[in-house]
Amino acid sequence: MSRPIDKKRNIALIGHNGSGKSLLLSAMLFNSGLMDRINSKLIDTDPIEESKGSSVSSHVYSFDWNDFSFTVIDTPGFGDFISEVINSLFVSENALSVVNAVAGVEIQTERTWQMAEDMKKPVMVFINQMDKERANFESAVNELASSFDRKIVAVTLPIGSEANFRGLIDLISEKAYVYNSGKREEIPVPSEFSEKVQELRLRLIEDVVESDDTLMEKYLDGQEIGSEELIHAMIKAYKTCQIVPVICGSAEKNIGIDLILDYVSLLGASPSETTSYMARLDSGEEVEIKPSETEPFCAYNFKTVVDPFVGRVSYIKIIAGAVKPGDTYVNVNRGTSDKFGRIYLPRGKDQIEVDQASCGDVVVLPKLKEGSVGETFTHKDRKLTIVTPAFPEPMFSRSVNPKSKSDIDKISNGLSRLSETDPAFKWEYDPETGETVVSGLGNIHLDVMIERLKSTFGVDVEVGKPKIAYRETITKKAVAEYKHKKQTGGHGQYGHVKIELEPLPRGAGFEFVDKIFGGVIPKNFIPSVEKGIVEAMKRGSVAGYPVVDVRVTLFDGSYHEVDSSDISFQIAAIQAFRKGMEEARPVLLEPIMEVEIFCPDEVAGDVIGEVTSRRGRPQGMESIGRGMSKVKAEVPLAEMLDFSGKLSGITSGRGYFTMKFVRYQEVPPNIQEKVIQERKQESQNA
Repeated sequence: MSRPIDKKRNIALIGHNGSGKSLLLSAMLFNSGLMDRINSKLIDTDPIEESKGSSVSSHVYSFDWNDFSFTVIDTPGFGDFISEVINSLFVSENALSVVNAVAGVEIQTERTWQMAEDMKKPVMVFINQMDKERANFESAVNELASSFDRKIVAVTLPIGSEANFRGLIDLISEKAYVYNSGKREEIPVPSEFSEKVQELRLRLIEDVVESDDTLMEKYLDGQEIGSEELIHAMIKAYKTCQIVPVICGSAEKNIGIDLILDYVSLLGASPSETTSYMARLDSGEEVEIKPSETEPFCAYNFKTVVDPFVGRVSYIKIIAGAVKPGDTYVNVNRGTSDKFGRIYLPRGKDQIEVDQASCGDVVVLPKLKEGSVGETFTHKDRKLTIVTPAFPEPMFSRSVNPKSKSDIDKISNGLSRLSETDPAFKWEYDPETGETVVSGLGNIHLDVMIERLKSTFGVDVEVGKPKIAYRETITKKAVAEYKHKKQTGGHGQYGHVKIELEPLPRGAGFEFVDKIFGGVIPKNFIPSVEKGIVEAMKRGSVAGYPVVDVRVTLFDGSYHEVDSSDISFQIAAIQAFRKGMEEARPVLLEPIMEVEIFCPDEVAGDVIGEVTSRRGRPQGMESIGRGMSKVKAEVPLAEMLDFSGKLSGITSGRGYFTMKFVRYQEVPPNIQEKVIQERKQESQNA
């Protein structure tokens, strides 16, 4: 039975790889009675995750804690899988940032926190691994305070540290707890902590009352702030993103996990208190919709898994209304309708079938005929599309070719299905280069998707560096003439054209101008001339790449009343264009990308140097806070193919970048010659 909406808590676990998010989820499930031991391998059960020893996709579990129902989404800590984090935050009302007590604030701590802030999600912090060597609670809290704008409020104080870490003190209740084999025992607050507890509790009260004018006046008047008043103010301040409560503990030793669950229950936002969603109507108008139990059914598909045995498995967040097996729904994005089959609560391999789910619930729907990540399911009377969050554009590409000819048909099906599961994974067949190219957010991302292609769809591929889609153009005017005349008995072939070629500005494309007067070429043959030129432009004279940014003017020619035909004028136009291009000083063009690189301040100079060495043009640099800088540059795509690994080395894994196409630009002569030679070699080997 689904609980009332105010008793539901949806939480996304965010943070850097290695902070212990999966172990924390396992500990939560152990405390709720759903697991018999604490082990991250019980969460990361995918063979790829087992081999890498880390999560590469989000994991969703529902469980009960006291009289609350929890749905916890464990997100990957690798930056390559940031789209999983985005969607998980999008459907969660709360973010729990997991911080390594030894490493402190790391790059993914910063990136995922920023995403939570952008989505206006309240954040709570769990400082994990307090039992590890060099763990330092105070240092981690101070680093959080200096890194983020929100007010950091410690609500616990550790008892001991490193190997001696054995419990914590709740600063609100002023109670102390020690843990023995995960079992909690309340003890008097140790005398050596009395002064520190009073200091931190006073700081906590001061931070909280700043968010409440009434309490602030009371506090300034010297009146005592009661626990209930304090908690009420904390709830409001947390939900309005004014404070960030911080709890410490150890997932591995099961210390403090019960307090996290208690505090999420107490402070956490329910689905009815979340920020509203934007939706697009059929008219294109955007409207704001709020979670509601009484409005018609509406849900967002935030996760899709392709299972080799079950097929497509979709995870949806119900934004409004309720649903039960057999209900008809509309996939608004595709304009199709179908019926829901069985509905499950997500619990790993042991999913629980339910007879109904309602607003705020996250449920699993197996065997849907259609359903990609980011699509909206609604009642037939409520056709609107949830506006999806912005996902990063794929910036890293590889060519993939099936090792077996029998896999040629299977590869496109497999890649299409995989692209349904991840908005940051794209693929296309490039007819210019004859390659299938997959694109993602980094090496690890593509490695995982290629491995899934093999394990799920049985397609083994050879992976290579993709070819760059160069273009060709001309740099001066030229006039060309060609007369196609052929007699083969009976009707012959005759087509005669005179054309002028001239360059156009970058990005202008192709223009065809008809300046025929006096009927020297009949009007019905003019389209044939244009068709021939378009065909000739598919393969330029420099290295066989498509030709762009050219105006071709047809100004003269002749015809034969009997022998002229469409094909004759097409052939004449093709040959005339080829002759003209040779005379118009042709050059090679390469795609230029607009790149934004995020890196620590101290290595920004090294990053700019690396960009310059790759024929890049730095456009500026700015500090974005938290010790990070953003470098803007324009760089040829050919120079960016291996940039991800180099950037990781320069920044010790803290740097990342985005890029998008801006224009084509002339290739320097020395680089052009190299490309021409490579193209010739490819033709010889073909």
